[in-house]
Formats: sequence, C-alpha cells, structure tokens
Amino acid sequence: MPRALLSVHDKTGLAELGQALANAGWNLVASGGTAKALVDAGLAVTPVERVTNSPEMLGGRVKTLHPAIHAGILARDTDADMQELESQGYAPIGLVICNLYPFQETVAQPGVTLEEAVEQIDIGGVTLIRAAAKNFARVAVVCDPADYATVIAQLRGSGKINDETRRKLAIKAFEHTRDYDTAISGYLVGEALAQAPGDELPETFSLHVCKLEALRYGENPHQRGALYTLPGEGKVLGGQVLGGKSLSYNNILDLDAAWRTVALFEDATVVVVKHLTPCGIASGATLAEAWPLALASDPISAYGGVIAVNRTVDQAFVEGLAELFVEAIAAPAFTEDAQKMLAAKRKNCRLLQMDGETKPLDFEYRSVRGGLLIQSLDMGDPSDTRWKVVSKREPTSDELEALHFGWKAVQFVKSNAIVLAIKNATVGIGGGLPNRVNAARLAVEIAGERARGTVMASDAFFPFPDSVEVSIAAGVTAIVSPGGSIRDELAITAADAANVAMVFTGVRHFRH
Repeated sequence: MPRALLSVHDKTGLAELGQALANAGWNLVASGGTAKALVDAGLAVTPVERVTNSPEMLGGRVKTLHPAIHAGILARDTDADMQELESQGYAPIGLVICNLYPFQETVAQPGVTLEEAVEQIDIGGVTLIRAAAKNFARVAVVCDPADYATVIAQLRGSGKINDETRRKLAIKAFEHTRDYDTAISGYLVGEALAQAPGDELPETFSLHVCKLEALRYGENPHQRGALYTLPGEGKVLGGQVLGGKSLSYNNILDLDAAWRTVALFEDATVVVVKHLTPCGIASGATLAEAWPLALASDPISAYGGVIAVNRTVDQAFVEGLAELFVEAIAAPAFTEDAQKMLAAKRKNCRLLQMDGETKPLDFEYRSVRGGLLIQSLDMGDPSDTRWKVVSKREPTSDELEALHFGWKAVQFVKSNAIVLAIKNATVGIGGGLPNRVNAARLAVEIAGERARGTVMASDAFFPFPDSVEVSIAAGVTAIVSPGGSIRDELAITAADAANVAMVFTGVRHFRH
C-alpha cells in the first residue's frame, strides 16, 4: 500500500484530499493537528510518532525530523535504496502534502514582536517539502491546496501521479520554499536595520514579489508589462479596483505618484498627476472646494491625468469634474452615489479605493543596468529641520503658510522642480527640465497673471540668481529653497533688492 505523508497548517480541502487518497488505496500518515482533522473526517490515519517511534517534542517543534520519515521520502526507486529502507524497518513515502506556518501573514500584522515572528518560522515543513521536491522522480510534493484537484483527478484516473505533474509540483515547491526563506530573511534584515545606527543598508538584499496580473503592455505597446506585488498583498497599490477599464502600466505609475503626494497633506486635498509629476495640488474644507483650485493650476495638463484625494469621493466632487477627461481616481472611499455617477458618465475611468492599513515599502528600488539602486523613502523633512530666514525681510504669516504648502508640493515634482503657490494651492509648476531657470520660466508661464503675489518653492538650491530673478519679475513675494550653493549670496542679494522674503530649509528633495 503506497504511503502519503500529510502535515499542513492550511487545512483547506484536506478532508476531500484525504478521502480521495484513501479511496485510491493510500495509507495516510499525518502529524499533530493534521492527523486530528483527518480522523475527525472519519479517515484512518497513522500518526507520525507511530512511524518514528518518537513523540512530538518541544511543543511541536520536532515532529517529522526523523530518518523514518526522511529516508522514506529520499529513497530512490532502486533495489539498493529499497533494501536499505527495509533493513531499518522503514517504508517508502510516495506523496508529501505539506504547507507552512503563516510567516508572511504574521509579520504583515501590525504590532507583531520578533519573538512572535520567529515562532512562525517553519523548519520541519520546509525540510519535508525540499526533500520530496528533490526526489520528484519518485515522490510527488503538494504545497498548495489549489493543486489538490489535479492530484485527485490523476489518482481517480490512472491511480498515480504522472512524471510531468511531479516535475511541475517540484518546481512549485522549490519556488515556495525560496519565497518563504526570502520573506524570513527580508523581515530579519528589516529588524536589524531598525536597530542599526545611522542609515546603514544591508550588504545583501532579497526582494520577493509575486505576479499579480499581466498588463496589456508596458509603457508602449511593443513592450511587455506585468504588475508584481509583495507576498500576501494581492492588491493594486494596496487598493481595490472598483470600476473602469483595466489599469495600464502608466496608470499604475501615475496613481502611485498621486497617492504618495496626497498622503503628505492633512486637510482635504486633491492632487492631479500627469506623466508621473503633479500639475495641480490644492487643499480646502472639502474636496469639492479644493478641486477647482487644483484644476486651475494647469487645466491643460490636467486633461487625461489621474487624480488622488485623501477624503471620500462624493457627488459634489464628481459634479465638479464636469466634462474633464480623467484616466483614474484614487481615494480612500467612494460614496454609492458617486460610483453610480462615475459609472454612468465615465465608464472607462478607473476607480481605485485605497486601503489606509497597507504598509508602504521601507525602500525604493530602481533598476539600472546589471543591478538595482535602493534607497530609503523620502518622507519629507526630517523632524529636526529648522527653517532659516536669510533675507532682510521676514515672511508674513500668510506667506509662511504658502511657503509650507509649496514646500510640501515641490517634493513630488520631478527635478529640477519649481512650484508657485498660494496658501492652499499650487498656481504654476515647472519640473523635469535639465536646468532650474527653465523650470522657473515654465512655472511662471503656466501661472500667468496668477503668479503675482505667490510664493516660490525650489527642490534644490539656486546655482545662479536667474531663477530668483525670473520669479521676482513675475510677482513672487517669498521664496523657499534648501540653500547651500556657493552662490547663495547672489540669490539672497536679488531677493533683498526686490524686498522678497527668502527662507532656507537645509534639506533638498530631488526627485529624478
């Protein structure tokens, strides 16, 4: 009678599989809770300890780590191996059904301690899976309940699991243990980094992602594209797609940029993003109040952009969109009325309901030829940042409020980044250009007459006073930048000559 070993944490479909094995004439050997579940289902089960003649030890930490089990799995289909098994009183095992402690799910929960995480590191299960996968020429290994149906169908058909299926199951098993170990090492590296001095990054970095969905194409139709997520995430940007066409590669990039931006603001805020950079940001008492200001920042670029908001999308906000073509909207929630309106008049507009509980990545990754660039996230100014007024004139309270708003906004604009702003909205944005003065000219051109009385934020220092002079000529009354150029005095002199307030933050926010 062939022997199957079952040791699973996830007992989905276990009873049905056990019954199919029993019907096909297999002897079921099982450990701990798996044995109990099979017995409760009315099946005859041989406990692991009867095979090993050893009790479970250390609170269940040691169950299957025994030659009676692993020799039975690893024995090849040769006379010599089978005779050696028999001489020790062991029997071959032809099928291993095993899945692992939920380590990934455990560490994804908030507040999990290191001790709790370590207890979810499976040892015996991983060893069983690897042993069975190594000997796939004779042994079938199943680590995913989704594959039970295939096993059952083959047992009911030919009475055995064919060579091709065993090979495929082995590949999946090795991928499973690889991903499991990657998740563990990644978690422990993160724990070590949290306790490490300064901004130290690990010597090696394991990144484990799973394919969530294939996309129609990448940035362009001739490029292939797919979305991958962290294990257990299973969501687009940590959100739920509620309606509209399938998200494209470029949609996902723009929505990510928009959501990162809007998350920095506390008041009701609307962010419009086009080609990975904001073209309008505004705050107000409500989204409906903020929306016209965000749109006015650059109504031409807003066409065909994506929108992110940090409040529930309601009917008033949707009505405010009027006839503007919008590719996608990300929000923490959508009212039922708003969804109906969007479905009726904007059936292709993608709606992404974001989950506020989703933990952002600790690092950013960018591919380069032959490797990755990795950096910690830019979460805004460090807590010890102190602004310094370097001009003769202090900014007024209204100007200071506008400077703070503009400084938040400029952090998400592609460098060279220039933002003209009032206290609760951007008025003109220039970025992604090779030199700062052209970025300033673009921001001024977009703002037009509305530039008069605004403030200017620059993501980095002014290498020459030309950007300052361009903004002053347009009517800017206060400026914020990191400072730090060897020509800072020239910029300060230009500001003082026009009675413009200038503030240095000492922090830059390049976004290449």
